[in-house]
Amino acid sequence: MAARIFAFANQKGGVGKTTTAVNLGAYLANAGRSVLLVDNDPQGNATTCLGINPRGLKISLYDVLINRTPIQDAIALTDRVGLDVAPASVDLAGAEVEMAGLLAREQLLSRALAPVTHKYDYILIDDPPSLGLLTINGLTAASHGVIIPVQCEYLALEGLSMLLDTLRQVREVLNARLQVAGVVLTMYDGRTNLSQQVVAEVQAHFPNEIFQTIVPRNVRLSEAPSYGQTILSYAPASAGALAYQALAAEFLQRMEAKP
Repeated sequence: MAARIFAFANQKGGVGKTTTAVNLGAYLANAGRSVLLVDNDPQGNATTCLGINPRGLKISLYDVLINRTPIQDAIALTDRVGLDVAPASVDLAGAEVEMAGLLAREQLLSRALAPVTHKYDYILIDDPPSLGLLTINGLTAASHGVIIPVQCEYLALEGLSMLLDTLRQVREVLNARLQVAGVVLTMYDGRTNLSQQVVAEVQAHFPNEIFQTIVPRNVRLSEAPSYGQTILSYAPASAGALAYQALAAEFLQRMEAKP
């Protein structure tokens, strides 16, 4: 059976997008699923979070997209059994300019992933905080939809209309199956009225898509990447870890109930 492929997207930076992709991937692997995390962001944060130095890479996603290097040659193992990564290097920053002149440039990632889709249960694509060609590639490849992390802070919904408009365009032209598969609320602080207001607002906008699990603001979640670890490895008893464990369980229940 081919992998279920999800893109993680929000053009607003700092919303917990990479944190969610990496830690959800870790807990899915911990639940016995085989997972490939594709770092489609030139910042390479997902790569760093999984203990890999982007500057030391011989082959990265840049080579896969631009030089047509087989993605199998780029995939690296992590310290979590069942969780692999297609890492990003700084070279990816120039990829959008180079991609602009290529034929079927929006489908480069989709085509690159095709040879490995049967090897994984889930492929999670961490897109950059923009709506450029790299993100379009991620959305085009996302056969099972997009996960949108939304921070519980002021202006949380600002720009989401642009993202939804982009999703509509990609669905009409490039990927008819593209849908919002889930909305994850992150950085929740129950002490503030603002966080509670954002939760209510997102629930009103995405009543069917929102996950019930809400990820709290948590120091351990912020610390883990600096040690090159997921929250499952770094602080498995922390509030952040328990939230992502619950999110993974809810994610599996929702996604695997579908054919």
